[in-house]
Amino acid sequence: MSTKQKICIVGGGFGGLYTALRLHELPTEVEEKPEITLIDKGDRFLFSPLLYELITEELQSWEIAPPFEEVLANTGIVFRQGEVTNIDLEAKQVTVDNSSTIDYDKLVLSTGGKTPLNIVPGAIANAIPFRSLKDAYRIIEKLRHLEESHQDIIRVAIVGAGYSGVELACKVADRLGDQGRVRIIDRGTQILDNATDFNREKALTALEERQIWIDLETEVAKVEADEIALTFKGEVDTIPVDLVLWTVGNQVSTLTEKLNLEKSDRGLLKLQNTLQVLNNDDVYALGDIAECQDEHGNILPATAQVAFQQSDYCAWNIWAQINHKPLLPFRYQALGEMMALGADNAALSGLGLQLDGSLAYIARRLIYLYRLPTLKHQLTVGLNWITQPIVELLS
Repeated sequence: MSTKQKICIVGGGFGGLYTALRLHELPTEVEEKPEITLIDKGDRFLFSPLLYELITEELQSWEIAPPFEEVLANTGIVFRQGEVTNIDLEAKQVTVDNSSTIDYDKLVLSTGGKTPLNIVPGAIANAIPFRSLKDAYRIIEKLRHLEESHQDIIRVAIVGAGYSGVELACKVADRLGDQGRVRIIDRGTQILDNATDFNREKALTALEERQIWIDLETEVAKVEADEIALTFKGEVDTIPVDLVLWTVGNQVSTLTEKLNLEKSDRGLLKLQNTLQVLNNDDVYALGDIAECQDEHGNILPATAQVAFQQSDYCAWNIWAQINHKPLLPFRYQALGEMMALGADNAALSGLGLQLDGSLAYIARRLIYLYRLPTLKHQLTVGLNWITQPIVELLS
């Protein structure tokens, strides 16, 4: 590396943060270490697979959402909090908050997506998505308000029967107990359409045990403050509801839409197998905004597991490109599926292993503990998990 390279990473989710950390770990001479800048509009990294545990208060926000400044301490990686409002691909400049600009030699786009609520009348005003820490806080506050109202029944409708919808339904049901009436709504013919048979079977058992109603082949026609209109086989039925949670859909950011880069029919950035975008070798894209394929040409889902693995390849390929080494084609390895099915219950399948119940719950926790971004945070959270039961017992 003859000159210091400037690497700008837009978005501090799994793809962005872990790419930055991996780049920092790759060997280079101190005087030639690249300048790495990570930009995110929030001040915290969110370990989203554990977001469900906030609903039941099994975990605290500091455990799953450490500040970027804390995660990046002593790495030399510069964190800039702000919103990227423009990217000039020709000038290789990123504009933050319509004011300051950052020059780059290599750009990583990992801005994530957003949950589209504008496709159903009333959803923007009356439904809450489940994607961010702010969303979780809104849901918790709404549930707390409903619990304190002392009404006999709290009716919750969850739109989407994928992993997010099923996991959220079980957590909400466990929080509300006998007071809750939870239903899942999905246009498909079965829950967890892309899951293993084992996980689907265990999920169905968990939903049945919690008396969670499942409306399949059903679409949401309208959402109002205290009711939801559902369409089933051409008939519209309106039912009362206290809370509507939305877990389906992915919409790319306005920033991604504006970029003059080749996109798929869904607006996702098209990639080379090295995670570089088509026709621009200095721009990489990961996560929800990228159409990423496996070696067989199958489009991969936008999951934390995919983004986590992409970050390793992205970091290596940027390093290799700078150092004139061969780049590696991305090879996704399916490591299995894990899902929380309420408090102290989970299902896990993959790599020849199938677990459910409390043993799967512990295994899931330990695997995610290992995946937390830094050793320091892993140790802090792990120690808290060990000592918390003792503290509760003594208090």
